[in-house]
Amino acid sequence: MSTTHPGQRVAVLADSQNLYHTAQSLYSRNIDYASLLEAATDGRTLTRAIAYVIRADAPEEESFFEALEDIGFETRIKEIRTFGDGSKKADWDVGMSLDAVSLAPHVDTVALCTGDGDFARLCRYLRHEGVRVEVFSFEESTAESLREAAGFFTDMSADTSRFLL
Repeated sequence: MSTTHPGQRVAVLADSQNLYHTAQSLYSRNIDYASLLEAATDGRTLTRAIAYVIRADAPEEESFFEALEDIGFETRIKEIRTFGDGSKKADWDVGMSLDAVSLAPHVDTVALCTGDGDFARLCRYLRHEGVRVEVFSFEESTAESLREAAGFFTDMSADTSRFLL
């Protein structure tokens, strides 16, 4: 990773659904969001930390949302939608992208915590605008297009003792 310095301003955007499902499927563990936030800021100035979550009416989710806020994340909550055929959908791709584009003029770095390849185009745009883009995710489930588009990639699988509870 190239040099970072404390004066750099960082926005951390965490795709909680993507991280959760990957951590569960690979390791049957949960994300340590405090460690993730610490790694993503890396001693730099945190401008914003936003966790994008889905409300699925699970009993433990409210305490999870509160824990994220206690750590320092703002939470963006989306209700899960159920369609007539019984299928369910909820994602934050557009919301995360809009926030990243809105924050870009106010930060030096955007740390995207996701492995979703849908964000590759966003990475290329941010880099074109002069913003450093760092991706934090698990290599096994991170789209190659996202790794290529990001300036820097941190493989959370390489340090599970740090990133997982």
